[in-house]
Amino acid sequence: MRNLEEVTATLRIAKLEEDDLQKTIHCLSFGQNVSSSDYCLMELDDTLCKHIEAGESLVIRGDKNERAVLCSADKTYDLKMADTSNLLMFVPGCKTPDQLTDSQDNSHLVHTQIWGFCNSYWELRKQRPKLKKLKKILLENPYEGPVFTGQEENTEHRYTMLDLLERIQASEEEIQTHLQAIHACQIDGYWRVLDFDYEIKLLSHVAQLVDSESWSFNKIPLETCLVELGPLEPKEMIEHCLNCYGKRSIENDEVFYALDEDKVCQAMALVLLQNASKFNLREFQEVWQQSVPEGMGTRLDQLKSLALVDCSSSPETISLLRVEDLPEDTQERFNHLFSLREKWTETDITPYIRDLCGEKQTTGALLTKYARSSMQNGVKVFNSRRPVAI
Repeated sequence: MRNLEEVTATLRIAKLEEDDLQKTIHCLSFGQNVSSSDYCLMELDDTLCKHIEAGESLVIRGDKNERAVLCSADKTYDLKMADTSNLLMFVPGCKTPDQLTDSQDNSHLVHTQIWGFCNSYWELRKQRPKLKKLKKILLENPYEGPVFTGQEENTEHRYTMLDLLERIQASEEEIQTHLQAIHACQIDGYWRVLDFDYEIKLLSHVAQLVDSESWSFNKIPLETCLVELGPLEPKEMIEHCLNCYGKRSIENDEVFYALDEDKVCQAMALVLLQNASKFNLREFQEVWQQSVPEGMGTRLDQLKSLALVDCSSSPETISLLRVEDLPEDTQERFNHLFSLREKWTETDITPYIRDLCGEKQTTGALLTKYARSSMQNGVKVFNSRRPVAI
């Protein structure tokens, strides 16, 4: 154990002035059974520090074949091991300079044992939640409607919120938001997505009732809707359909729904497009308009991130291309897009890469990094920076 005279002599050899240093001098020594594998450091920003100090928790998620992520209640962070050339030591009870009183006129020693050490730490970087897997596992057993007497219900592959939190690399808030986006609902305590045909069946029932009652699709009375359609489908499913495709309002203590024109038109377009690899654009537009409720208007801009129009073919065609079916990884997404089409205009490709943007990042920045621009017939187009296998 060093004494004060030995420390003072060491300072003189190092040509350090005592007056420039803290009065309290820590003499460190390694305790017994010290190991670099007993502890792991993690670097937290101010937001996460306050999160921990408030008594909240952080959770590491990921299956064995997935890269681990760390989640707070509402955000997801990538975990990356970072090395440092400085040895990081764990010293229990060690006080930082701002915690020392330095009331003594002379220097004094504090002998402290090191409990552990390491030369690496976990570095956190906020990232987009990995939510594609959520719909994939829910589609293992989609809800196809009520089970009638004599039929057996499939009870396999059903997931509670706790199950989803175990398997999906995202925070609970991000999972809840995505469940709403994919039209999932809770049935008997399990989160389920509706079979698409069944969902369209529910929407068709509502549209037909609106037409037969001569209601405005902007003002559908919930109670009357449930009474009329209740014998056909569970009331909970009718209301769920209205929540998915409409906006709820209350007027004189009565609940009304206004159908969202864009969402209804998108659903009808998906019904048509999923049955053909390519559709003559002009014929599609005619059939599409006929399939939506009277008073609604179809527009191609409603299908951004859902379908792709090929204006270079003769006649022009349209095909199903949903952004949710594309890879989540940025480089894989661009590779896939350029395998489908060699050159893209900014207008065409933007809906398929917008969700890849991080905080303060633009689609223009993504295109600069992952694509090469050129002019074609006076129009700027983008192609891959690297060879793409088609």
